[in-house]
Amino acid sequence: MIKVAIIGPESTGKSTLSLQLAKHYQTVWVPEYARYYCTYLKREPVLQDEVNMFYGQIALEESLIPLASRLLICDVTILNVKVYCEEFFDGCPDFIVEEVQNRFYDLYLLTDIDMPWEDDPLRGLPHRRPYFFDLYKKELELLKATFRVVSGLGEDRLRCAVQAIDEVLGGRLEKV
Repeated sequence: MIKVAIIGPESTGKSTLSLQLAKHYQTVWVPEYARYYCTYLKREPVLQDEVNMFYGQIALEESLIPLASRLLICDVTILNVKVYCEEFFDGCPDFIVEEVQNRFYDLYLLTDIDMPWEDDPLRGLPHRRPYFFDLYKKELELLKATFRVVSGLGEDRLRCAVQAIDEVLGGRLEKV
């Protein structure tokens, strides 16, 4: 199974890109569990909510692996939980840090902040997108992960992502 993770700051097209890539490669994609979780949360998230989202994201990803066609597209990963815990709760539980280090993805696509901000009730940090972009890049470098920055709007963004997947995976996938 080849796993591609899409990460980046808020409102950078991660979900749209995940769906497009799944369609392009005729496979499934793992949605962002936190989006569903927070939709029904009637208060600001606390650390326990982040832990719940950690377990939920892992369970969702694992449950969709059998449905994937050799390639699994993940709209975010538990790295998001680590970043949010450290940023908003002054630290992250050790078991989350450990799992982030041990959970392997063949390629990370880091979505650039070159898209216009789209308001959404679950988003709230438009002025901090450059900060979070740099933070995710630093996290990927610390993980020694294979990653590419995905830039551009619309079809250009999709082409950039497809090119990165095809390049890094060296033709291990059948092109559609």
